[in-house]
Amino acid sequence: MYSVSKMTFKYLQYLLKASNAKGHGMHSPFVFDFIVNVLNDERDFYCFTSIEAKRNEFLQNNNIIQVTDFGAGSKSMIQKNRKVSDIANSSLKPKKFAQLLFKIVDYYQLKNILEIGTSLGITTSYLASADNNNKVVTLEGANEVAKIAQQNFIDLQFKNIEVVVGNFDDTLDEALKQFSLVDFTFIDGNHRYEPTKNYFEKVLNKTHEYSIIILDDIHWSKEMEASWEFVKNHAQVTATIDLFFIGIVLLRKDFKSKQHFTIKF
Repeated sequence: MYSVSKMTFKYLQYLLKASNAKGHGMHSPFVFDFIVNVLNDERDFYCFTSIEAKRNEFLQNNNIIQVTDFGAGSKSMIQKNRKVSDIANSSLKPKKFAQLLFKIVDYYQLKNILEIGTSLGITTSYLASADNNNKVVTLEGANEVAKIAQQNFIDLQFKNIEVVVGNFDDTLDEALKQFSLVDFTFIDGNHRYEPTKNYFEKVLNKTHEYSIIILDDIHWSKEMEASWEFVKNHAQVTATIDLFFIGIVLLRKDFKSKQHFTIKF
């Protein structure tokens, strides 16, 4: 994990490089439409209030649980016994990005959804809210964290989410068997190069031309930046969109040559 000063420097570099957030001068029709109708969609949808209320509950929850971390972990949270509020502070995707994932799934009508890294289930809740008929399978490594997420889904009355608990290296293959094809994947777990590369390649076997894959924390560390470069250069990838905190991967054949976009968000 990069230091705060290193991340700040990289974020400033991103801002200098990134294209206008309004889409001016964007020559790709797909990316222009994405900027105008998804990135700049400022509507508050019906589900946002209840999900954010749950986030606030977690941020104030001082109960201590035991966590088994199979991934790269957090330098600020080395111990196995952790407060729920600390987990919420360190691992929940900020509202801006969690709601963006909802808008992507909603706008492109993506139905079969895989999430690698449930945490407390806030992002999962957004993904499931886009359509009650969506199928959402989410993988969580830590059993006690998964229990809290499952109770969250019960409280929010979701019936279209399945939580798979265990080391992703052991559970991903079986989870993928539940889909004929996966429309949307959010990879947010085990922030190391080899696991991220392996998860991405396994997911690719279940994708189609209009599938969307999103990687979290693409500039979080040297290994994650290497993972992002591997993804960008993959033969099946036709375009990527770098929003600094997440990377969006496209497989669409209407991109005649490989293109990479960096956009302010």
